Amino acid sequence: MPLDLPPDEAADLRAGRAPGAHLDLVHAMVFRAAVAGLRLGLFRALEDGPREPGELARELGADPFALGVLLRALESGGYVAEGPGGYARTPAGEWLSGPESGYGAVLDFWHEALGELWRNLEDTVRDGGPRRDFYTWLEARPALLARFQRMQRDLAVWLGEEVVALAGPPEGAARLLDLGGGHAAYSIAYCRRHPGLAATVLDLPAALGPGRAAAAAEGLAGRVAFLPGDLRIDEPPGGQDAVLLFNVLHGFPATVARAVVERAARALRPGGRLLVLETRADPCGGVRDTAFTRGFELNLVHTQGGRLHPVELLCEWLAGAGCAAPARYDLTRSATHVLLAADRAG
Repeated sequence: MPLDLPPDEAADLRAGRAPGAHLDLVHAMVFRAAVAGLRLGLFRALEDGPREPGELARELGADPFALGVLLRALESGGYVAEGPGGYARTPAGEWLSGPESGYGAVLDFWHEALGELWRNLEDTVRDGGPRRDFYTWLEARPALLARFQRMQRDLAVWLGEEVVALAGPPEGAARLLDLGGGHAAYSIAYCRRHPGLAATVLDLPAALGPGRAAAAAEGLAGRVAFLPGDLRIDEPPGGQDAVLLFNVLHGFPATVARAVVERAARALRPGGRLLVLETRADPCGGVRDTAFTRGFELNLVHTQGGRLHPVELLCEWLAGAGCAAPARYDLTRSATHVLLAADRAG
């Protein structure tokens, strides 16, 4: 959490009388301290109220002195506060429990990604080529891959409630193809909303397990099928009433992303609908959202060779693929996301 600086210290940083980079260094230390707290079970141990450091050390199996230093660092970072009953979580700390769920999972995942993948970032910026493949890196770490898939599914479930209400398949649609949606959250949401709809999810084999489990848990195993494939190169099954490209195009450079859009459009029947959900390339939302989006795009460039594609370019690709001008929906749940719905001509 950003340090709550008094006005005079904040003014010094803004005026350049003190190095702003020092604050970035402190934030990096607090970030790692917060992840250590997650992995130790510290935040979960504080869920029921304040605890004395000695009691916490015994429960967590931690060295009392080292735990005290960690608690003081987290207090400086705004995650905990010391009071008469010991240490308690602050409102910022209440967002964290363990590394496997909630925002704790997000923090823990980015701790791994930034720590391992962002080395040699300057080389990527120098020549424009990614240093490592993000998904190959993930597949070599099954536990981290499972956590990433849960994160993606949680985001999709949350966004999906708004997305399916904004735009869906054409009237009377029976077949939906979900390209790159291995968690199946959007397919499940659309099938719930449209009782006559059946979905096929096409994704890499390692990505399909969570979706199969989710569809079975929802009683939709008979309506949501799973097809191993690589949307970058495979021609998807045709005759679809609707095709989803949700949060996948930003993982590719423009040439590959455009080819994916063209294959998706070819999979539609005449009059079928292509639905595209993407993170916006233009600054939007507040300062926090804009800053994260810019860092997210830097991660795409560095680990996948991807990028955020401007909405105008997406519309150009849709037109080139034989689709009508799309309807545009700016999401309220996430100001950084835009949904496009374009019907194939004919």
